[in-house]
Amino acid sequence: MFPVFFGDGNDRDNSDTRRGFAPGGAPHEDLPYKVELWDAGKNSIEVVLAVTANSSIGFAAYHAATREYPDRYVTLRHKNRTVAQANGPEH
Repeated sequence: MFPVFFGDGNDRDNSDTRRGFAPGGAPHEDLPYKVELWDAGKNSIEVVLAVTANSSIGFAAYHAATREYPDRYVTLRHKNRTVAQANGPEH
C-alpha cells in the first residue's frame, strides 16, 4: 500500500492522525509526487493538494484537481521536476 495524503489547505489541526501518518510512516515531504495549486498570478504555490509515493495515484489526484479548479494553475511534480501542468483559462 502506498501512502497518499490529501489536503484542503486548512491546517487548523496539525496532529499526525489528521494527516494520516502511521507510526513509522514517512512524512509527506519525503513522498516524491505532489499536486500543487498555485496562486492566481502563478507566482507561488498556494497549497499542496496531494502527496504520494505512487505515480498513478499522483496522476489521478492531478486529474481530479484540474476538474475541481478548472480556472487555476495546477501542477504535478515528481521531486523537483514538473511532469504535468494545467494552466486554466487565460484572463
